Amino acid sequence: WQFLGTPGGVSRVDSLLWDGAQVMINGNRTVVPLTGGGTFGAVPFAGGDVVEYLRAGAVPQHTAARDPFGAASGALAWRLDLVPDSTATIAVEVPLGGHALAPLADRSAASVDRALDVAVRTWEAAVDRASIHLPWAGRRVSNTIASTLAYVLINRDGAALQPGSRSYERSWIRDGALTSTALLRFGHADAVRDFLRWYAPFQYPDGKIPCCVDRRGADPVPEHDSNGEFIYLVMEYFRFTGDHDMLRQMWPRVTAAVNYLDSLRQTHRTAEYRSGPNRLYFGLLPPSISHEGYSAKPMHSYWDDFFALRGFKDAVAMAFALGHTADANRIAAMRDEFATDLYASISAVMAERRIDFIPGAADLGDFDATSTTIAITPVEELPRLPREALNRTFERYWTEASARGDAGSTWEAYTPYELRTVGAMLRLGWKARALAMLDDFLADQEPVAWNQWPEVVWRDRHAPKFIGDVPHTWVGSDFLRSAADLFVYEREVDSALVVAQGIPGAWLADSGIAVNGLSTWWGPISYAAVRVGSVTTLTVAATGMRVPSGGLVVHTPGSALARRITVNGQSVIATADGTITVRAVPATIVFES
Repeated sequence: WQFLGTPGGVSRVDSLLWDGAQVMINGNRTVVPLTGGGTFGAVPFAGGDVVEYLRAGAVPQHTAARDPFGAASGALAWRLDLVPDSTATIAVEVPLGGHALAPLADRSAASVDRALDVAVRTWEAAVDRASIHLPWAGRRVSNTIASTLAYVLINRDGAALQPGSRSYERSWIRDGALTSTALLRFGHADAVRDFLRWYAPFQYPDGKIPCCVDRRGADPVPEHDSNGEFIYLVMEYFRFTGDHDMLRQMWPRVTAAVNYLDSLRQTHRTAEYRSGPNRLYFGLLPPSISHEGYSAKPMHSYWDDFFALRGFKDAVAMAFALGHTADANRIAAMRDEFATDLYASISAVMAERRIDFIPGAADLGDFDATSTTIAITPVEELPRLPREALNRTFERYWTEASARGDAGSTWEAYTPYELRTVGAMLRLGWKARALAMLDDFLADQEPVAWNQWPEVVWRDRHAPKFIGDVPHTWVGSDFLRSAADLFVYEREVDSALVVAQGIPGAWLADSGIAVNGLSTWWGPISYAAVRVGSVTTLTVAATGMRVPSGGLVVHTPGSALARRITVNGQSVIATADGTITVRAVPATIVFES
């Protein structure tokens, strides 16, 4: 059920063979018992099922089986005699490739324990480059952060970032850009650098960035969000790392991508788009199927246009960073003209369709809040978006998504890409709603203990229907970005770091929270927050982070209003939204409620 249009079920087992050291399955997979004393038996479908043998306390007598029906079965078995409160450990290696890559020197229990310890420490180091530690009330969030980072790294194929390893065993620049943003925030800039260097050479001679690359090469399907996402990723990598050499290397590809974007928008600035029905599309990018909802027919998707705007904005910033003033001014003119056309189209479609929300596509005037999130983040257009329409967009989403929990609700399925809305609602100032949505999404993890989501969540969890790759790490990247926003995020409009906006009161109990080395545009931030009685103390460490020109905009953690706030012992006055601005670190901020 992980493949669209393919019925789910068991895998074929055409052959099983025990060679004295390992079980060979279909000649290309192995299961290696590391604990001695076991037995193995196999049986073809015509000879019954191995479960029946096990019920009788035995395994089949043959150590090999071939089955043209593809339903051979077998079992490794150990006979154990355990007294009360005693334990036994059976170690089995299941290589993800055809054979074990690094066989143990011996198969003793101590050797197995050492191998397991190495694996645990290796993964701890990988997922704890930047970490968030939460008390029991928030442990589900911190565990899911660690698990999701591991899943993202596991799903990589060399340098290629992939949303899955089965159905989605290919790389999209769309998924890769947003997954890279998540990796950057949690300290994995090296993986992002490698992905950029691998993907960039697939750019076409005309500057077009392919939407997707797999073993066959670049996919020629036009998906017009790709160029903006590529440019954004190059600049985002630079913002997090300050890697000028990489920026200079990528600049020729960025200028080619900008010119290609400009050529696309110019196709819709001709006379035929200045009047009549086509006026709704004036200055927009041409239709594409980048948005999955428009795969049946290409649409003028605002998803494409907002990413194009992000690309133009970042190309201007990149040009200034490299000292290319003339290029910066030239691209800035494109940016400003495109933004004017984009917002004019949105207004015209809202009026034409008589809708009070921001539409997903100019052709349809459709409601798609999950798509609209990108206008808020990462495109950072919150100050310019029509605020009343934006509020109504997410009010409607909140009402509809919340109704899934109602007894009389008739919803059938949704996609956890909606995790993007958590970060969007937080930036709108809707903290309680953002946290409530996050709790709802966490309740839909499947399997729960694996801290993961499928691509599609069905109301009937046992429905034999498409679920996409599991774990689905583009969904996972939406979680990682929204989860990081709860603790800190960059605000482009005033060059500020927003701190602690999404922390609920329950997370301040016991040991409180500890944010260690979470990456930002201005370097890593580390802080701790804990509540004792009516006093909450938030301590920001000096970790080499540069305080941005807009300062650290610190929200009162939890939900209680602070009657008195001090920074390093000095009283300060909070703004109407309960924030203070800190201009230097280290800083100890005390909130008395």
